[in-house]
Amino acid sequence: MKRFGLLPVGFLVVLGVLVATTSAASSSRRPLGHRGAAATGLKIRWDIINVDFSTGTLSAGGQASALATDGSKITITGSGTFGGPPKRVAGGGNWTTYDPSGTQTSSGTYKVTSLIYFVQAPGTPPLPHDNIGDLSKSHGGLALMHVAYSDGSQGILEVSCHLTNSPNSLFEGITASKGFVPYWNKVSPPAPPGNANRTNFHVGV
Repeated sequence: MKRFGLLPVGFLVVLGVLVATTSAASSSRRPLGHRGAAATGLKIRWDIINVDFSTGTLSAGGQASALATDGSKITITGSGTFGGPPKRVAGGGNWTTYDPSGTQTSSGTYKVTSLIYFVQAPGTPPLPHDNIGDLSKSHGGLALMHVAYSDGSQGILEVSCHLTNSPNSLFEGITASKGFVPYWNKVSPPAPPGNANRTNFHVGV
């Protein structure tokens, strides 16, 4: 009877140690994410950026595009911040949609209404000058946000920032949805001095 009683207790002790060890190791490897940054009150700024390659300077005020399956396109400008609870967000910008022939179909403004997800990614800023904030706070990463468009439709904006030495699985640019249309195919940044489809995060602004 004693052996029968001791075995479960010993098993639970060992299991507890394993769980604690695994959790600690996992926490030490976990990237700065939705629960590690936004949920702890750390303020993060996102931007669709403008780049002056002649001076190596990034600034706010750029634009980025994404394509739907039929080749129709959405082009977006914007910036904003998030941090703390998911609904503590600010920001937005302008949007314009085009049909597959390139003819403009509609335009307006949008507002970010909540944060869905954010994870910081490794990488080194490629430009020496930063007009948005402290260059040391510039980071790669991935953010998904709920947005409300001025025409009454809803959607999701995905902002992805790939820096020098970021994993190639991370793209540079945006994707979006608007109503029932998923603009899922990002448009890659053009070679310098082409200036579009570039993004950035500043963590702890």
